[in-house]
Amino acid sequence: MSKLAGAVLVAVGLSACTSAQDVLEPSAIAPTSVADASDPSTASVDQSAATLSTAATSPAPAATATQSAALIGRARVYFAPLVGASVEAATSLSERLATRAKDRGIRITGSSDTTTTHLLKGYFTPLVEGRETTVIYVWDVYDPTGNRIHRISGQQKVTSAGGEGWAAVPDAAMQAIADSTVEQLTGWLAGGQG
Repeated sequence: MSKLAGAVLVAVGLSACTSAQDVLEPSAIAPTSVADASDPSTASVDQSAATLSTAATSPAPAATATQSAALIGRARVYFAPLVGASVEAATSLSERLATRAKDRGIRITGSSDTTTTHLLKGYFTPLVEGRETTVIYVWDVYDPTGNRIHRISGQQKVTSAGGEGWAAVPDAAMQAIADSTVEQLTGWLAGGQG
């Protein structure tokens, strides 16, 4: 299986996650079959699926910089306690999220703030494969009424120098996840989706 096909499987699997159980136990997601890349009869199906996937995830036309800044500036975000991450990993991630969000003009709120416009719930799991650990993460974005309105997801691979699971995940990896999360959130908010 090619790396692209593997990435598509992960993306499809994560998009099917609707609970922490799905995120934290990837085996709970039914396996998706992928057509054999060497079979020419399935090549057009693979290409169509890739085109559809790209079209579905392409961002809306960009607003002007002023409009984007105004949309982002109105957002008041509360990050709920993380599910699945160690205290050390959560601390590194939280500190970087706060810094990056502030840099991008996103206001962070507390759990009791009634002006919160978006609630983000993050689910994390480290997967160990040989000398690599991959942190899979999903952020569900909710509106103030509790409706899920968006999902941010990704993965961060690190070479395990020592330790297993969270012990193998350095602060730099969690900071990279925070950077990616804020960039994806900012892009989504700037598009007027939130």
